[in-house]
Formats: sequence, structure tokens, C-alpha cells
Amino acid sequence: MLPRLLCTSLIVGALALAGGCSKSEAPSSAQGTAAKTASATADKSGADKKSAKAKTDKGVKPGKDYNSFANTEDYRVKHLDLDLNVDFSRKVLSGEAKLQFKRLNDKNRPLVLDTRGLKIESVQAGHGETMEPVKFSMGETDHDMGTPLKIKLPKNATQVAIRYETSPDASGVQWLEPQQTAGKKHPFLFTQAQAIHARSFVPLQDTPSVRITYNATIRTPKELRAVMSANNDPDAPKNGVYKFEMPQPIPSYLLALAVGDLDFKAMGERTGVYAEPSLLDAAAKEFADTESMLEVNEKVYGPYRWDRYDLLILPPSFPFGGMENPRLSFITPTVIAGDKSLVSLIAHELAHSWSGNLVTNATWRDLWLNEGFTTYLTNRIMQNVYGDERYKMEMALGYADLEADLADRPDKDEILAVDMRGRDPDEVFSNIPYEKGSLFLYELEQKVGREAFDQFLLDYFNHFAFQSITTEDFVNYLNETLVKQYPDKLDPKRIHQWIYEPGLPEGAPHPTSDAFTKIDPIRQQWLDGKIAAKDIDTSKWTFHEWKYFLDGMPEKLSEKQLKELDDTFGLTKSKNNEIAFSWLMIAVRNDYQPAFPRLEEFMVSIGRNKFVRPLYRALVENGKRDMAVRIFEKAKPGYHPLTVKVNSQIVYGDDGE
Repeated sequence: MLPRLLCTSLIVGALALAGGCSKSEAPSSAQGTAAKTASATADKSGADKKSAKAKTDKGVKPGKDYNSFANTEDYRVKHLDLDLNVDFSRKVLSGEAKLQFKRLNDKNRPLVLDTRGLKIESVQAGHGETMEPVKFSMGETDHDMGTPLKIKLPKNATQVAIRYETSPDASGVQWLEPQQTAGKKHPFLFTQAQAIHARSFVPLQDTPSVRITYNATIRTPKELRAVMSANNDPDAPKNGVYKFEMPQPIPSYLLALAVGDLDFKAMGERTGVYAEPSLLDAAAKEFADTESMLEVNEKVYGPYRWDRYDLLILPPSFPFGGMENPRLSFITPTVIAGDKSLVSLIAHELAHSWSGNLVTNATWRDLWLNEGFTTYLTNRIMQNVYGDERYKMEMALGYADLEADLADRPDKDEILAVDMRGRDPDEVFSNIPYEKGSLFLYELEQKVGREAFDQFLLDYFNHFAFQSITTEDFVNYLNETLVKQYPDKLDPKRIHQWIYEPGLPEGAPHPTSDAFTKIDPIRQQWLDGKIAAKDIDTSKWTFHEWKYFLDGMPEKLSEKQLKELDDTFGLTKSKNNEIAFSWLMIAVRNDYQPAFPRLEEFMVSIGRNKFVRPLYRALVENGKRDMAVRIFEKAKPGYHPLTVKVNSQIVYGDDGE
């Protein structure tokens, strides 16, 4: 789903929208001078806020999911059996979902499930082999949450079987025409369940507090392959029927399906990649270090408990950098740069196998437990695989992303345990849960030492394995472990401030990189006209240095300066999507028209919200709404429903029309 979704250091910036990541991918809310951002952040952190109280948390009940209709206090679904037909001609999934549930009391209230846009054809309920038709009704539709499905149950019922079909415009399903794929020959389907979009393709208790196992039979056109967040068999014959099993319990937002012209290539003993044939070799080469990432994380944080870790490379319309679907992370092709410069995204999705998939946020209020921990682990993976300098650069870029969001967001959205009452989860993802959460954990590490903190995390993952927990569960565990062990180093009041108050506590860590401090004077000398662009030695620069160099430019540059940069470094033609994005943001702010054809091509061919959302915003803010509307109308048929949703409000105005 992401700020940096990194899911990773990649995010400079919009949900996930469920959103490992997802995903949900946090939107980049600001670009421009580092000095301006840092100054704005200073005003919103430290002493100015150290006495502030989190007013938005008043009345919130920890563990209550305000984004689900499900009556989980009466019933808990334990297992799902799916049997679905994939109909590309009608753009619907149709079939049956059988839910096995546990009764939590003897009140025999109706079972309430989450749906969105589903056509319910029939419902049966019963126990064991005995099933009978039962009455059901659809409740009042909520714009954000969908429609509750209420099922009247026989007193002994422990399962329901629901026959249904999805809507062609289901919010969690994207149907792509052949021309929208890499191969241009076959259609493609993929789902995106985070945050609350599983309910658009399966009727279920769509809340991360409920974990289920599942089996599935997926029926497809015979020339296509189906894969799921389950045990995939790359040698399964393409016969149109695929069977899956997920034996570990997962929350609904990790339920995932994709169907397309997919081949497989192994990258290690437990890792491999699925992709369209034309992308397969490049993807396998780019992400060849995935097995090494898995091994280094196991050494510190305990065994990988999901058997295999494979990647699925999706078409470029995928709205996020990546989505941490267990056993099979969904990945954007925009991170295939040819030099492994953007693989921190893979590290992020892999890290979710511990933080998020293994130990899960109980509600979207607790998102930082998924994303803050995962961002911290991502940085550690990058350090262990690529060295200290890469680690420092990733940390520094993450801090810059956090500064940007702190300078741009209201106080209520700067709190880690964010109040979700009456809000759509897709609209509140940001860099705050990712980077502020990670920075909080980094401070704990700095105070007690890395060895002690690593042991704490190992114990934490083991203690809460395959459970969904609240922020308060974490705080209680922290108090009973690290705080009790290090009372002279850890202050419960400061911990409270990190989690429940806006901004950053006074004296919070500020990660820096020597590689970046060397760039500041070079950039300034060029801006002052003391050196020419051709005199800047960029031969050893990584993507990280390029990004820092470009994002640190002032808001306005002259036409001469823009042309000099472009002619010298070929920025408009850059094939690295992160560099291209930073440059196109500069081009929009400065009306640099030579880059506009590339801008349009970029926004039409890529649906990743981290990129397109800030660009649409920049176009509107710089008096180019007509251009934004024209590009959006051209690109919209190829965008994911989530991308259309979040960008419509920017392009057309608050009413989205």
C-alpha cells in the first residue's frame, strides 16, 4: 500500500492506498528545498509540541475496527473456501465463498459480513454436510465501507455458503486489456485488497483483526495462469483450473489473486519470480538478491514462516510500489531499473513477512505497527546486504520524506495511533506510520543498544506470531520488557509522546549521510553560477544521490538552468523512474515544456500513485488543470480503481467531478 512506501525507501510519497506494504503507497506531499522542509518541520516538533495531547484519540476504543460492519464480537470466521470463475468478457468473478466460523456467544444474532458492490445470489448455512437456504438482507450502503450483508443463522450453524458475483468496477479488482500488458496478447487480472477492498471480491469479515486460512479453486481461460497469496506451483499445467492452499492464518487484506500470461524463474532455493515472458529475465536479474535478503533477516529476527517467498511483477498500472501478499509479493515494474538501485522495495515487502503478515495491526488505526516496524527492518536489511553507506542514505531519504509530510499534514494525521472514525483508510496513508514509526524504533535501538533491541524484536515476533494486535498491546509488551529492563534509559512518557502526540519529540534522531552532505555545496555552487553542470562529477552517483540533488533544488529555476541540467544529464530521458519523477516535478513547477511530452507519457504509462498523485497535484497547483484533466482522461482507462479514486479529487476538484 505509502511517504515512503517503501513499501520502502522508495516512497517519497499515497495510499495504499493498502495497502504491505501497501501499496497503499504513501503520497509524496512536498518537493523542494531541504532547508524549507526542515524549517517547517522544526516548527511542528520538539518543544513546540512536547506538551500537546492527542485530542483525536478521545473516545476511541482500542481494537474496535471503525472500518468494518462485521460483528466480530459474536462470530469469528476461521476458514474460507473459494471457488471462482474468472470471466474476462464480463469482467466479473463469480462462484461461491464458504465461510467456517466460531460462535463467541449463544445469542444467535445474524452474521454480518462486509461487501462492496457484490451481487448476492443465494446463501446457505448449516453445520458439517447439512446446509439449507437461509434468509439474508443487504443493509444501508456507506460510501466508504460498502454494504453489510446480514445472514439469519440456524442455531447450530457454523458455516455459510454464499453464491455471488463481483461488479465489473469492483474497487479491489483491475481488469486489463491485452494492450495494457507487456506482451500485448492476453488480458490480465489482479486484485488489491488493502485496506478494505477484499470485500469487493469476497463477502467476509474484512478487518485485520480476523485471521483466516483458505483454500481456493480458480477457473481461468486455459492459456492463462492463476497465482494467489498461497502455495503456488510453477509447474502446474495451464489447464484452466488452479487449486491453492494457505495453511497459515492471514488477515483479509492479504487475500490476493492474479491471472495472466505468467512464467516463473527461480532466484534461489526459496525465492523466485512470476512475470510476463518479456519481463521475466530482467526481473529475475534485478531482484537476484532476494534470497540473500531473506537469509540475513532470518539470522536476526527468526525463521521465515511462510515456506516460499516469490514475487509477481504486475503491469505498470499497479497503484503501489509493492504489496506484501504472503508467499507472493505483488511488485510494480517501475522498480526494474537495471542496476538494483530501487530494490529496497523488495526488502520492504519481504520484511512484512515478519512485521505485518506475522504480527498484524488489529485495525487501521494501528497501521504503524505494520509499516513502522517494516520500514525499520527494511533499513536493516539494506545495511546487511549493501553496506553502511547505503543504509545511511536510505535512512536520510526516509527522514526527508517524513519532514515533508510533517510540514504538510494536520496534527491529527501526525499521530501514530491515528483516529480512524468516519474516515476512509485509503485517504489517511502517509509517511507518518512508515517513517515516524521507524524513527521511533530507531530511537529505542539507540537508547538500549542494537543487540538488546534485536533481541526484543525477535522475542516480540515470537510472542505475537500469527496474531493481530493493537497499539496498546505493543505498549504493554514494551513496558513489560525493554522499559522494565532499562528503566534508566526509557521513559514511558516519551514513548507516549511518540505514539499519541503529533510531530516529533524534542531531540528525536535525525539520520544523515556523508554522501548527501557532499552534494549540498556542489548544488549551491551550480546554483550560484560558480561551476557548470558539466563540471559536476556524477560518475559514482547512485539513485539516492540523484534524488537528493534534484529534490533539494529551489522551487524556481530559470529556463537556462533547466536546459543546462537536461542537456548535460539527459534527465527528461532518464529510464530510472525515481529520477524521472523528481525531474518532472521540477519541470511542472517551472513550466519546462521540453519535458512535457515525457511527462504525459510517464503519467499515462504508469499508474503508481507515488508518482502520478504528486504530479497531478503539481499540475493543478501550477495553473495547469486543463493539462491535468487531459492527461487524466487519457490515462484513466488504464489506471487501477484506487488510482482513479484518489486522483479524481485532485484533477476535478473536491467533488471529484
